[in-house]
Amino acid sequence: MTIDKSWTTIRRRGSSNEFWNGLQHFLQMAKPFVNDRGFIKCPCRRCLNNASHQLEDLESHIFQNGFMFGYNQWIHHGEPATANAGTTVAGPSGGIHERDEMFDVLDDIISEDADEDAVGGPSSNDQYDDLFAALRSELYPGVSSFSSLNFLVKLMHLKVLNKWTNKSFDELLKLLKLAFPKIDLVESHYEAKKLMTKMGLGYNSIHVCKNDCALFWKENSLKDTCPVCSESRWKLQSGKRSGKNVPHKVLRYFPVGPRLKRLFATSKTAKLMRWHSTGKSKDNDVMRHPVDGKSWQEFDKRHPQFAGDVRNVRLGLAADGFNPFGNMSLSYSMWPVVLTTYNLPPWICMKAEYLMLSLLIPGPQSPGKDMDVFLCPLIDELKELWVHGLDTRDAAYENGVF
Repeated sequence: MTIDKSWTTIRRRGSSNEFWNGLQHFLQMAKPFVNDRGFIKCPCRRCLNNASHQLEDLESHIFQNGFMFGYNQWIHHGEPATANAGTTVAGPSGGIHERDEMFDVLDDIISEDADEDAVGGPSSNDQYDDLFAALRSELYPGVSSFSSLNFLVKLMHLKVLNKWTNKSFDELLKLLKLAFPKIDLVESHYEAKKLMTKMGLGYNSIHVCKNDCALFWKENSLKDTCPVCSESRWKLQSGKRSGKNVPHKVLRYFPVGPRLKRLFATSKTAKLMRWHSTGKSKDNDVMRHPVDGKSWQEFDKRHPQFAGDVRNVRLGLAADGFNPFGNMSLSYSMWPVVLTTYNLPPWICMKAEYLMLSLLIPGPQSPGKDMDVFLCPLIDELKELWVHGLDTRDAAYENGVF
């Protein structure tokens, strides 16, 4: 019996059923050859058969890093040493189990690490192990339409859309586990949020002075009092700090760099990021996009090196206050700071799914003249991106790293 090995050379692994089916067939073939501790040599491009892992970890290693070059005769994984390593025939016609749509999502997340041409080479797999474990796990015995990860992501989406509280989400999880004892699901919203953070959906919490004087950030991160007004960083009870340190205010900062990289992680969006270079209005009297304006043209003249690569990102910033409690009798103003990507065409760049929340400024009052204090983390990152840039894999091109 000959073995189909053509799947090992596929580059866009997450969007390929052929790769997924071939990988599952390989794992089934290797399963009888694990050692007494359940370990077997890993043929990913990072381990190169020099390291051994448990069989379930091979799936995530090979998916993230790809299959090693030159390993044409799988002598460590069940292929007889006398077999003709160059012979290939059609492999399994269908997957070992139904392929989950979250596989494509994970491929977008780790595409930078998975591409052997990415600057710096592949990174550690450990941060994705929990995600792959949830992806491999059936939600319930016999249910192939949902993996545990897929169901959790959809459940978290419903929580956001319907404004469920964290407590109500915890109660729902308890009810699901009570009604379906064999369901494979996290225990709490806290655990769900930790898993979602590994998918690039996290944020940084930065403590803020009670009077909006300064952020407890960078050189002030370890201070207990404001460097400007000397106000305590923590809430006090009867003039004393409570048992648990609770800050007066917390600024939520959502890093921009990883989300900009995500725009280039899929070929469809990566192509749209070039629209501004070809979609300019031919009528000089019509402005349908900022690219048609004089400010854009003037910026290009001042910064020709930046304008030389159409993939360099142009951002717009907007901020406004709202009452998150929906109660007009309660005076509270929280300010989101939102970025929009002007590389995209006008019918896309203003859609909600393409707007990037970068800061969530706490209330109860509007930041007013202290807005610059809250913008510090965002401005700091944008300056870093302007000076040093960010190595990014461009999915619109086979070997595109820029």
